[in-house]
Amino acid sequence: MISFKSISSGVLAGALASVVGLGLPAQSAQAADFYKGKRIKMIIGSSPGGGYDTYARMISRHFGRFVPGAPRFLVQNKDGAGSIVTANFVVNVAPKDGTVIAGLQRNLALVQIMGTKGPRFKAKNLQWLGSLANEAGVCVVATRTGIKSFEEAFSKTILMAGFGPNDSEIQPALFNNTLGTKFQIIKGYPSSTTGNMAIQRKEAEGLCQSWSSFKHIAGRFYSDGHIKPLVQMSLVPHPELKKMGIPMIYDFITEERAKKTGISTAETRAHFNLLFAAKAMGRPFALAPGVPKDRIKILRTAFNAMAKDSKFLSDAAKIKREVNLVTGQEIQKIVEGMAATPKAVLAKLEGLMKFRGKAKVAVVKMARHTGKVTKTKRGNRRIYLKHKGKEVKAKVSGSRTKVTINGKKAKRKAIKVGMTCTFVYPGAGQEAKQVICKK
Repeated sequence: MISFKSISSGVLAGALASVVGLGLPAQSAQAADFYKGKRIKMIIGSSPGGGYDTYARMISRHFGRFVPGAPRFLVQNKDGAGSIVTANFVVNVAPKDGTVIAGLQRNLALVQIMGTKGPRFKAKNLQWLGSLANEAGVCVVATRTGIKSFEEAFSKTILMAGFGPNDSEIQPALFNNTLGTKFQIIKGYPSSTTGNMAIQRKEAEGLCQSWSSFKHIAGRFYSDGHIKPLVQMSLVPHPELKKMGIPMIYDFITEERAKKTGISTAETRAHFNLLFAAKAMGRPFALAPGVPKDRIKILRTAFNAMAKDSKFLSDAAKIKREVNLVTGQEIQKIVEGMAATPKAVLAKLEGLMKFRGKAKVAVVKMARHTGKVTKTKRGNRRIYLKHKGKEVKAKVSGSRTKVTINGKKAKRKAIKVGMTCTFVYPGAGQEAKQVICKK
């Protein structure tokens, strides 16, 4: 049995204590010359609107102030396969000169280390920049179900929205297989936002995701009492959740349940420890192997300085995002600890993370909002139109959104104020699948 002491009590403890960022020392003229006039791309392995995307865009507004040469930043979304698509691109295709940063989902390293097909990189070889969040996970349920505690998940089936190989699908499956809960997964939602919307539309009853993202996305649906957390997942209790009396998942590991599942309590704890170590990485950013070490040092120093900057922290507070710095060096050690896990342990965990039985598949309903375009922002990445007297916004991707004007394929930049357009999307504020316009 592997020991996770080094991860949970050493590196992780430092991260949970909100490691103080390093000061920004004077950098060489050569370093300043390199980044001067440059544009750094942050490629995010998640869809627009979720927590990973929000943190990346917040960082992009401030990071350049701390990098010698004050480079500009551009954020692009390249979601797919739990950010494997982004990592593959950054490692194997993108320039390795320090101008491309990957925003990755926290489970990516573990997924690669476990031998999942798809990754064309080694997580331990990535050059980790850092993270601004040490995340606690939660499983939540709609109050209309009448379910009041996690204990009821052992006797009642709860329909959970799934949106990829992340917490939303991994954790319900893991809890079913190790503890004996009765979660049913509905797969196929394109993002955490649409997963939350599915609960509001009564297609699903609950979901598992990070606490910070849940609060941000659920908004008034949560604050008005329509949905509640049942259990928290982390190596240590989250202060806010602890104050609310939300139990830790470890509280439900018992000998009686171990006998029913055939997974010992010691094994279950070890598997949880390994999976939750990834949560200490929060929302990590990394650069490819091969990027010069001096540029990695420059960017890490700048990242740490940004994390304690008053303007940056004020911006984070405005959008209700927590900032708890986890340094690139700490993430590097966490990943190395995961990579040292015996293959037999990883193989068993991989099986336990898979949903057993027939998962349901979501039918994502698309809204169609039509009206005259009132304004555009960010190079037509955001388009607004008046629909039934109300202004609505759509996010428009240059690669994923199909744009047509008078029936002909067009680029988003061709959309002009005054055109009559139809957004085909999950809902207002979401990324459009189609934008259909007429001159």
